[in-house]
Amino acid sequence: MAADRTTSAEKAPDVHARQIAGLDALELGGAAGRPAGRLWSGVWGRLWPMLLAAGIVLALWQGVVWSGRWPEYVFAGPAETFGTLGERLSTPEYWQAVAVTMRRAVTGFAVSVLAGLVVGALVSRVRVLRAAFGSLITGLQTMPSIAWFPLAILLFGLTESAITFVVILGAAPSIANGLIAGVDYTPPILLRAGHVLGFRRLRLYLHVILPASLPSFLAGLKQGWAFAWRSLMAGELVVIIAHQSSLGERLYYDRELADSAGLLATMIVILVIGIGIDLLFETADGALRRRWGLRQARD
Repeated sequence: MAADRTTSAEKAPDVHARQIAGLDALELGGAAGRPAGRLWSGVWGRLWPMLLAAGIVLALWQGVVWSGRWPEYVFAGPAETFGTLGERLSTPEYWQAVAVTMRRAVTGFAVSVLAGLVVGALVSRVRVLRAAFGSLITGLQTMPSIAWFPLAILLFGLTESAITFVVILGAAPSIANGLIAGVDYTPPILLRAGHVLGFRRLRLYLHVILPASLPSFLAGLKQGWAFAWRSLMAGELVVIIAHQSSLGERLYYDRELADSAGLLATMIVILVIGIGIDLLFETADGALRRRWGLRQARD
């Protein structure tokens, strides 16, 4: 009888563990097990507000053109703009300009991430550095990127290095501040658990603090990309490099030639690229939420 009771007591935790595992699988596998109809419904639920917003913007745009406030060569309508956009997208030279801009953006942002990660890690863990440079990082983050270009041109001339310099100064402070905020809000219980497991200094940072800081760090990355993209566009308008066509250079020459349709077409391309990158960050944020067992509001 005692043996039977012991066996039952031993089996009870196993049954409970299997029940918990089944609930976890049901929770995490809900999205994967959705029927095609529900998946399409979810996609359409996200798509139709964007289409509605685009329709409203196009209607307002056309309404302003019909009002006659500006002549058509100053403010082109949607039909002419999208026609010009289609013509430009059919030429390899325009795609080369897009490629140059994206290469500069990826390079500058990658260096910004590295710099922001190093600075944020040091400032967040060393009190003397926090007291010395904490406010300076915030000040750099709020400083308009266009204000750096006179110094960048003096240092590097009208070269791509001047653009990259300003992109890094625009993005790195936001990335560093995102990491610092994440470290500051790391729950103390996780730090104690890390100490119990024997983690110290670098191992504690890599295995406990950095994973706990990921939400704030990801928000800093997203904000850093926004600053990097804006700084890059400003740089390409100010620093025109011969034989290196870019989207900013296209904007500059379209303005000089009073080509309103071409100007608006390039602005649409810049906007679409920005929205596409934002969707990538949103996807990463959704994956992080699911990894942490958090449900998104739209789910």
